[in-house]
Amino acid sequence: MYALKWFGSYLSLLDQTLLPAEEVYRRYDSVEGVHTAIRNMVVRGAPAIGVAAAYGMVFAARSCQPGEEFLPALEACADYLISARPTAVNLPWAVEKMLSTARNYLAISDEGAIHEELLTKLEQEAVRIHEEDKATSKAIGENLLSLLEPGNGVLTHCNAGALATTGYGTALAPFYLALERGFPLKIYVDETRPRLQGSRLTAFELEQAGADITLICDNMAAVVMSQGKIQACITGADRIAANGDTANKIGTFNVAILAKYFQIPFYVAAPASTIDMACSTGKDIPIEERDADEVRLVNGALICPPETNVYNPSFDVTPADLITAIVTEKSIIRSPFAKGLAEAAVRSRED
Repeated sequence: MYALKWFGSYLSLLDQTLLPAEEVYRRYDSVEGVHTAIRNMVVRGAPAIGVAAAYGMVFAARSCQPGEEFLPALEACADYLISARPTAVNLPWAVEKMLSTARNYLAISDEGAIHEELLTKLEQEAVRIHEEDKATSKAIGENLLSLLEPGNGVLTHCNAGALATTGYGTALAPFYLALERGFPLKIYVDETRPRLQGSRLTAFELEQAGADITLICDNMAAVVMSQGKIQACITGADRIAANGDTANKIGTFNVAILAKYFQIPFYVAAPASTIDMACSTGKDIPIEERDADEVRLVNGALICPPETNVYNPSFDVTPADLITAIVTEKSIIRSPFAKGLAEAAVRSRED
C-alpha cells in the first residue's frame, strides 16, 4: 500500500476518502486533477500534499505552450494549485521549488530554449522532492524515538503516518521504527472528528503494520492521561510559525492543553519545510474552513437537524508554550523556539 506513486505519464493516489472500507487507486494526469485530489482530500497530510503538488506542476508544465507565455502560464497554474488548501505550507513550498527550477533554467537558456529539456528538469525536481520526503520521514522518526522509552504509552491525534507522507510519516515514524527494532510501545489513537482520520487512517495503517494500538474517542484523552496510560503525545504539523506556534488538525490544541495539565511531554513532528518564517506567530497562519456537512453527517447519515448552523475549522493553532519540543529531520528544537526554527529553516532552504 502506498499513498502516492509516480509513473511518469500519470500520478497514482490512494483515495483516502474511502479508507478503511476500500483501497482504491486513482490516476491523475492533469493539474486540474491534482488540484481536485488535494482539495477533496483524496491525498492529504502536509508532506504528501507537497509531493502531489510538485507532480501537479509537471502536468502544468506539459500543458503550457513553449515560448514567452510559458512562465506566466506556469505561474498561474502554481497559484491555482496553492489555492486547493491554504493551511499546509508544504503545498506552496513544493510549488515554489518547481517554479524556481523553471525560472532558473529559463534565465540561463537561450531564447527558444529546448522545451523538452525543461520538462525533464521539472520532472527530475519533482522526483527529488519525493525522494527527499522519504528520507526526511525516517530521520524524524529516529529523532523522535530517542525521546521515548520502551513500554511507553503514546497518544497521537489525526494521521501523520505513511498515508500522510511518502515514507514512514512524521508523528507515526517512530512507531514504524520501533516495530522494526522490537521496541515496545502502546499507542493510543484519537478518532479525530469530524473526518475521523485517526480511526479511518491511523488505526488502519498501524494495525496493518502490527502495532499495539487502542482507539479512543477524542473526548476520552483526559481520562486516559489521568489513568497514567500516556507518557508522551506526538502530533504532526501543517505549518509552524517563527515563534513555534503550530497549526495542526483541529483538536490538537485540546490535546496539548491536557498534556500540559498532566505534565506529559507534547512533541510536534514535522519536516523543516513546514516552518514558515513569514508567519511571526500562529495568528498569521491561515485556517481552512470546510463544508458544514463534514460535521452534520457521519457515514452519510445526518446526526443533527439538516439546517443546523456549523462552524468547521479544519485546523487549530497550538501555542508554543504548550509544546515540549518540535522534532524535524534536522534536529530536536526546544523552547525558546525562534533561534532553532530559524536555523532549521535556513538549512532546509540550502538543501
